Parts: sequence; C-alpha cells; structure tokens
Amino acid sequence: MTTAQPLDVQPTPLALLLLGREADPRSERGVECPGDLPSPSDPDLVARARAAKEKLGDKVFVLGHHYQRDEVIQFADVTGDSFKLARDAAARPEAEYIVFCGVHFMAESADILTTDDQAVVLPDLAAGCSMADMATAEQVAECWDVLTDAGIADQVVPVSYMNSSADIKAFTGRHGGTICTSSNAKRALEWAFEQGEKILFLPDQHLGRNTAVRDMGMTLDDCVVYNPHKPNGGLTAEQLRNAKMILWRGHCSVHGRFSVESVEDVRARIPGVNVLVHPECKHEVVAAADHVGSTEYIIKALEAAPRGSKWAIGTELNLVRRLANRFADEDKEIVFLDKTVCFCSTMNRIDLPHLAWTLESLADGKLVNRIEVDPETEKYAKLALERMLALP
Repeated sequence: MTTAQPLDVQPTPLALLLLGREADPRSERGVECPGDLPSPSDPDLVARARAAKEKLGDKVFVLGHHYQRDEVIQFADVTGDSFKLARDAAARPEAEYIVFCGVHFMAESADILTTDDQAVVLPDLAAGCSMADMATAEQVAECWDVLTDAGIADQVVPVSYMNSSADIKAFTGRHGGTICTSSNAKRALEWAFEQGEKILFLPDQHLGRNTAVRDMGMTLDDCVVYNPHKPNGGLTAEQLRNAKMILWRGHCSVHGRFSVESVEDVRARIPGVNVLVHPECKHEVVAAADHVGSTEYIIKALEAAPRGSKWAIGTELNLVRRLANRFADEDKEIVFLDKTVCFCSTMNRIDLPHLAWTLESLADGKLVNRIEVDPETEKYAKLALERMLALP
C-alpha cells in the first residue's frame, strides 16, 4: 500500500477572494474599514452617535436610503432613493461632510454631484451592490468592441441605471448616453431612441426589459441579453443587428428572488390583496402583479391606499417592514411578497456601530472612509447624469 502524496495545489486569486483571504480593489466588496468599531451590543451606542452628530452640527448631513435598518435611518436628515439622496446632498453645499447610509455607487454619485470642498463618507466601505458589481469597465469596453465588430456601435445609445458604478456612468457619458432611475426609465429610453436605433441597457436586465415591453410596447423578441461571461456576449452578430434592446446580464439579488409562485401564494393566502412590485423584478413577476413602480412610487401608493386595504410588496424587506408599521393604525395590511426573509445584505452592512464610529471620527476631526471619484471619471459620469437631469 502506497502513501498518497500531498498535492501541490496553488489557490487561484478568485478562490482566495471567495475564501475571504484577499480583496479585489476594483470591486465594491471585500474592503475593510480601519479603526476599532464599537460593540454592536453597546447599550450607549445610540447616545454616542447622537452626541457625535450634535457636536458636528451643520457640518454633517446624513443621508439614509429607504433600505437601511431602522437603527440607522433614525439618524438620517433626509431619506429617499439613491438619486434623490444624491441631489439632496448637492443642495447642501454648507455641509462639510456628507455621510451616505447606502451603498458604494450611491456615495460615488453624491461625490460627483457635490462640490470639491465636501467630503462624501460611506460608514462601511464594504457596502457595495451586487448589481453594480455585475458590470465592470473592462467588460463593458469589451462589449462595445463586440458591437463595433457587428457594425452597429454607431447605432447604439447606452442607457445606464443609477445602480451602476461611476466607471459605467462615465462610459455612458463618453458614448453619448444617459442615466436613468426606475422612475424615469421610460423617458430615458424614449430620449435614447431619438438619438439612435438601439439601446445598450446597463446593468439591470429586468428594468430594461420591463420598461421596453410593459411601458413602451416592444416585444420580448426585441430584447437580447448580453452575457459578459460568454464570447461575444453569447450572441451572434445577426442577433445584435436585429435587437432593439441589448440588455446586460445583471440583476438585483433581492428583487430577483420574487417569483410568480410568490404572487400566486400570497393571493391564495390573502383574498383581495394588491400585489405591488418594483420594476427590478423579473418580467413574469411584473406581469403577474397589480401595480409596478419605483421605491418612491411604492411609498406614495401606500400613502394613498384606502383604510383596510391589503398589500403584498415586492421590494427590500427593511422598507416593507417600516411601511407596515407606519400604516398599521390605518388597518392597512402590508406583507412581504416572499415567505423567505431577505434583506439587502450589502445595505445592511451600514449598521449602528459603523455609523457611530464614523460620526465620532468626524467629530474628532478625523476624516474616514471618504469616497472620491477621479476627475476624468467624474467629468463623463456627470455628463451622463446631466443628460438625465435635462430630460423633460
């Protein structure tokens, strides 16, 4: 019997990254924050964060995205979706520090829209976005080469969702495109089709497909999905030439969980329920729902809903739970569309210990976790954002 010899296997960089033993500096994940955080069980944490914020006074402006935990949202000066918050930050030039309780791409957008004298701070640098991570600058540049080889690049106008990195926004600006939100996606696509014959929609395939088919009357056959992990995106030149919408193969990890079965199940459990979902959900889920709209649309719909109405909401759980508590005294029954509890894991990285540490550091004159977009990237990303702002 022979003794097996140990294999000399060297782990790949990807394997090390998955094991948590390395970090990818180009990614929005896997970045550690310096310094010692307070314990999450510290009973004085709320008081510490409040004291630091009061000490800073008008020097700090805290933004809270709708998907943040209640323990964080209580410290927000304003709440909203990603673009609303970025615009709110730009409207506060007297604030020296903009503390963005959201994720990385949101803080980048705030940095692009604020002045050079303001510092945008993200309490936890590891708060990224899985959707934004699904489209890198290198992948999108390669995609453009594929479109060029197919002879259609001069017909294509890029439209990028706000939920994208500054690099992708800059790519969009360089190639004559615009940014969109889930609220104005239809208008952005209409504008883009006035500029060219085809659209490259980045990085969320579902918002692009739902807007094109549900809101603009296109067919599913007008859409193709470009997969950056396959040669030529997994598409032939003929498929690209025939398509009106070239959708990037990206999605939201939270909204992608909702299914037609979720809709059927909640209808069976709660007779008379209204199903309201975000357009980042899959096309079949949007088709099965009663109402579809952005985060702000969802909030306004529930505000206007009659007493005693019943709602199943297909969006991030922190917001759904907050809305259920808010409208409980109006006898509005508000439930999460999926039976499985599913928070946005990267949004939830912004917790009270990180926020308290950030505010205390700033109060002590120590700038931490600043998000800065380089001037060249900022120039073209801002151009794309300004094209969106100019939309009627």
